[in-house]
Amino acid sequence: MRILLVRHGQSEWNAEHRLQGQADIALSEQGRAQADALRKVIEEINPCRAITSDLARVQETAHRVGAPQALPDKELREIDVGEWTGRRIPDIIAENEEHYLAWRAGTNTPPGGELWEDFADRVTQVIHREAETPCQNLLVACHGGVIRAILQRFLDLQPASIIPVAPASLTAMRLANGRGKPARLELFNYLPDRLDFEAPD
Repeated sequence: MRILLVRHGQSEWNAEHRLQGQADIALSEQGRAQADALRKVIEEINPCRAITSDLARVQETAHRVGAPQALPDKELREIDVGEWTGRRIPDIIAENEEHYLAWRAGTNTPPGGELWEDFADRVTQVIHREAETPCQNLLVACHGGVIRAILQRFLDLQPASIIPVAPASLTAMRLANGRGKPARLELFNYLPDRLDFEAPD
C-alpha cells in the first residue's frame, strides 16, 4: 500500500512566517496556485481513496488537487503549538533559538502545546487504521508536521533530520508488507513545477 502525503499549499500565515498549529487559517492565493499545479500529478496516480485533516487550508488543498471526496479526520490536524500559535518564527528564534530548534527536533514543547510523542501517536493510528482496508494508493492531505511524524514512525527518520516539507508537495511511502519488506520512502517533497529548498515550517 502506497501512502501519498500531500502538504497543504501556502497559507496566509505561512506567508507571514507564523506558526499555525491547529489554528484554522485559509490558503493564500499562492497556496491555491501551488495546489492547482499538483492536481495533474495526483489525477494521474488516481488514488483509490483520500482522507484529509479537517482544517480549511488542507481541505481546500485536497479539493484543488482533485480529491473533493476526501474524508476529514481531526486526528490528522497539525501539532498543537500552544502559546506559539500565531507567533512569527523569527521572533521565537530571536527569543530562544535553542528552544525552537529543540521543538523542530521533537524534544521540546511550547507552553500549552502538544507533546511530539502524543502527536505522532495520534497520526500513526490513522495510518494503521487506513491500512486495514486494502488500497493501492491512499491520498493523505495533511500538514508538514504530520508528514514528519509519519516518516519518523514508519521509516525511523528523526524530525531533526527532515527538512521542512514544501507547501503543496508530494511525499510517497510504501508500507511494509507481510513478506518482510520494510516501509520505504519512494518520493519526498516532489513539486511539479519547481524546486523548493526554503520551505516554511
